[in-house]
Amino acid sequence: MNPFPATLALLVCASAVLAQDDPARTLFTNVHVFDGLNEARIENASVLVEGNLITTISTDALDVDGATVIDGGGRTLMPGIIDSHIHLAIGNISVPDIMTELPGYLTIRSAVAAEQVLDQGITTVRDMGGETFTLKRAIDEGLIPGPRVYPSGAFITQTSGHFDFRARGEANPSLTDEVPYWSRYTTYMVDGPDRVLAAARENLRLGASQLKLAIGGGVSSPTDPIDTTQFSYDEIKAAVDAAENWGTYVTVHGYTPRAVNIAIDAGVKVIEHGQLLDRATVERMAKEGIWLSYQPFTLCEEPHFNAAQNAKQAIICKGTAQVYEWMKEFPDLKVTHGTDTVMNPVEGLTGTTEQLERLEKWFTPYEILKMATGNTSELLKLSGPRNPYQDGDLGVVAEGAYADLLLVDGNPLDGVGVLGDTDNLRIIMKDGEIYKNTLSE
Repeated sequence: MNPFPATLALLVCASAVLAQDDPARTLFTNVHVFDGLNEARIENASVLVEGNLITTISTDALDVDGATVIDGGGRTLMPGIIDSHIHLAIGNISVPDIMTELPGYLTIRSAVAAEQVLDQGITTVRDMGGETFTLKRAIDEGLIPGPRVYPSGAFITQTSGHFDFRARGEANPSLTDEVPYWSRYTTYMVDGPDRVLAAARENLRLGASQLKLAIGGGVSSPTDPIDTTQFSYDEIKAAVDAAENWGTYVTVHGYTPRAVNIAIDAGVKVIEHGQLLDRATVERMAKEGIWLSYQPFTLCEEPHFNAAQNAKQAIICKGTAQVYEWMKEFPDLKVTHGTDTVMNPVEGLTGTTEQLERLEKWFTPYEILKMATGNTSELLKLSGPRNPYQDGDLGVVAEGAYADLLLVDGNPLDGVGVLGDTDNLRIIMKDGEIYKNTLSE
């Protein structure tokens, strides 16, 4: 016999449901807010997080029942950094290993790299090539720590293109019936509009937020001089059509004016790199609203490159500063900051946020931070219905935005170098959950 009356039992059940639906609340007090968009901080503010969203920003004191209160102590509260061009799937191992290793090992390396990224205050990344669908799912399900991932899927390249890392005598999968592992998950080496279309649709099937093609030579790849133009207009247009049919867009690896202009003609919305562009192409991009995802390639020689690769690197390095100058000349140009970093989970490679410091030669700290937060917030929306995170904005501190936040010692608007020392990142919050908190220390 039930000792409780039926009505009381219903009340108990209803209370349990309400308690279950009531989101956790975190209240930041005594913080100065950089919102990712405006240069002036919101001074002496309080920010309320409910569940995984920011619900209130106020310069008046807030009293919220049941909230966990965090006294910011006059520190800066800002959006998590967004890296608009990174490679989590590669794991900084040799190319032969990438093309021959079993997928499980590569996934484990990428999981360790993802945690390293989050440790540096990077809460969202656009992954620009490789099998990160598995990684993204595990992060989103809370199985492992890591940033939000906007995956592109396997690299899409032509024969002798930027992602053609075959050994010299290795068969071309486009010309044989052989389908090596790397051609199934890591790189789609395809020629002709029909094959490009199939590769594009395969990445979309697996969950790509956007598609990535290589349309010109690269530094690391062995058989494509940096000045080459890769893929024809019709091939690029095939990928663009596939992306547009799914409500998203194509971005391209490219450096030269010829390659980039063909891509824009074909409907590409975003250019990755672009260090060898001319003034006319930069002006065209500014007028037509084409995004430039740019990286501070200011080191003209890298110790891990061979002589041929460093010869290409020197060419790219020489063009980097000129394009930064044109960015200032054309303020309407839509620019985001990316690193093109390949994380090294074995050696614990860090410093992706330190790359922001390289930009201080050309830009103010505010301009730099906006490239890595609020600007990229708008770029992510180009994924339309393929955007995996649609309940709030990213890269901004605003009511209704996702609670991806950093509480920072010092003021990054006085110098972005404070972000390079991870000890200054006192709190890292992603999706409303506190990943790191050293305030008690």
